[in-house]
Amino acid sequence: MSHVVVIGGTGYAGRHIVAEAVQRGHDVVAVARTAPTDPVPGATYVEGSALDLAALEEVLAGADVVVSALSPRGDMSDRVLDALQGLVDRLTGTSTRLGVIGGAMGSLSAPGGPRLWDLGVPEEYRHEAQVGIDSLALLEASDEGLDWFLVHPPRSFGAWVPGVRTGRYRIGGEVVVEDAAGNSEISGADLAVAIVDEIERPAHRRARFTVGY
Repeated sequence: MSHVVVIGGTGYAGRHIVAEAVQRGHDVVAVARTAPTDPVPGATYVEGSALDLAALEEVLAGADVVVSALSPRGDMSDRVLDALQGLVDRLTGTSTRLGVIGGAMGSLSAPGGPRLWDLGVPEEYRHEAQVGIDSLALLEASDEGLDWFLVHPPRSFGAWVPGVRTGRYRIGGEVVVEDAAGNSEISGADLAVAIVDEIERPAHRRARFTVGY
């Protein structure tokens, strides 16, 4: 059993990760700025902000894995990278792994590139996509004393396409995962399956990977 802390544990991705980790018997703490209306039974909830890690010191101490499931939306639109930098600084030199939910646009479109970003991103999605790309760059530039992994969801991922838990997924390395028809998607529950699998059986150390069906 691992002690898992999920930052942004009441959001779309975060709640699924919390639920999957609890289901598998892990000790899970979900951190969010407001209490959830639909808490996951078995999880511990702490009200707090990733921008104030000093107040979360007791929560972070002893964690095996901290997963950042923050989204650059609302009043966090321009603060996610600040929060991630704080986690990097806090966890470097410790035994705690840092997992980050990135964005699809940093994935490669094919082996060797280009990135999905380079093929064009609609203006309304550019900011969020840029934060995902910058998050990867921040992690890649971090000290070797930080054990991290970043997960790129497929192109179609979010509350608007919730899907169901099937327990299956494919990993595409750095290349976006697509099916034979060119669809690129995964449910929130199955993304969580992939992340908890990585927590239980680390296969990507200081590396990113893509997931999808």
